[in-house]
Amino acid sequence: MLTLTPSQHPLADLVHRLENGAALLPESPENVPEVVGVLKSYGIVLDAYQRNLTYIAEHQFLVLFPFFKYFNGEVTFSKLLKHWWHDRINYEFSEYCMRGMFWHGASALDQYLDSAEFEERAGRAIAAKIQSNLPIRGLNKLFPGFLPEQVRLLCYYSALGQFWHVMYDMFLQLSDRYDQGEINSVNDIVQHILAGLVAAANQPITYAVTIDGQRHDIIPESAGLTFLMDTAVPYIEAVFFRSFPFFGTVSYNAQAGQVPHEQSGFSYGALFADPLPIGGAGIPPTLLMQDMSHYIPDYLRQVYVQGLRGEDDMRVKICLSFQKAMFCVTTAAIQGLMPHPDATDPQQQQANRQYLEGWMDRFMESRLMSVQS
Repeated sequence: MLTLTPSQHPLADLVHRLENGAALLPESPENVPEVVGVLKSYGIVLDAYQRNLTYIAEHQFLVLFPFFKYFNGEVTFSKLLKHWWHDRINYEFSEYCMRGMFWHGASALDQYLDSAEFEERAGRAIAAKIQSNLPIRGLNKLFPGFLPEQVRLLCYYSALGQFWHVMYDMFLQLSDRYDQGEINSVNDIVQHILAGLVAAANQPITYAVTIDGQRHDIIPESAGLTFLMDTAVPYIEAVFFRSFPFFGTVSYNAQAGQVPHEQSGFSYGALFADPLPIGGAGIPPTLLMQDMSHYIPDYLRQVYVQGLRGEDDMRVKICLSFQKAMFCVTTAAIQGLMPHPDATDPQQQQANRQYLEGWMDRFMESRLMSVQS
């Protein structure tokens, strides 16, 4: 039982809601099928994304001009025509998220990638890959930092692929449980995601490539990288919160002052993005919403069709539902990282209060209040 005085935070109602075990997204009969339905489509798309990221990391190792990286090793004329016609999954968005993580960083992963052990392991893999390629060997001598940086990038390809492998399965299991009548509330959704995060928390993050029949462990299990702290938390930070300003919506001109000088000031992630530009050219989430639109379950599509514009603003509607779903995922992460999950001692409750108010500080400019109605 909570013994603290009421919070004085501007978002105190949400602080108290989290303290009582509820979600950032309010309970309503409409929110449940909307979140489950959009996560089902998202899970299908994530499966495709993670397969491609893993393929690139493992089979396009130091291929400097990977023309067919989106083909997952199956290059046919029919597939090439579909690719040119853009009748395919937009894998560019998965790389956009990966580069967001790479740029904003994942502390433990970055520490390993800056270590002497990584330098040695990457060096052996690079030497094996380029031993018979004289031009690339010459390039490596002229610019010795270039190829190791490409390997660092490929480590992020692999890490994000492993993270999404867990998440897509979790979302599809959620949909199956909903179809079976086991998911009936927003809290049920959050608890399902939380259980999945906890179950995979200590799953090791590793990365290896095979070159000329020999396996090269670039991120071994002994590096101690794990799913929750070294992929899930950095992903939420980089993609949910920070991301990048969308080209065409703000000026990158330093004199205009529309982009923060520090990375820590970025607030362009999924929880902050204005859904209205979604569908416009040059807005990266448009690619994700387009991919998800092909897999929206019938019960959710019927909700969208009944709206004022029918299917004309489908991507905007999917984005709104997606943001609701991501606040559920964020709730699960907040609960999973709570300093004292079952606090009864006032000092522990106060620590939880400070922790939650810190999260609310970050949500002040987000779309959180927009999903409350």
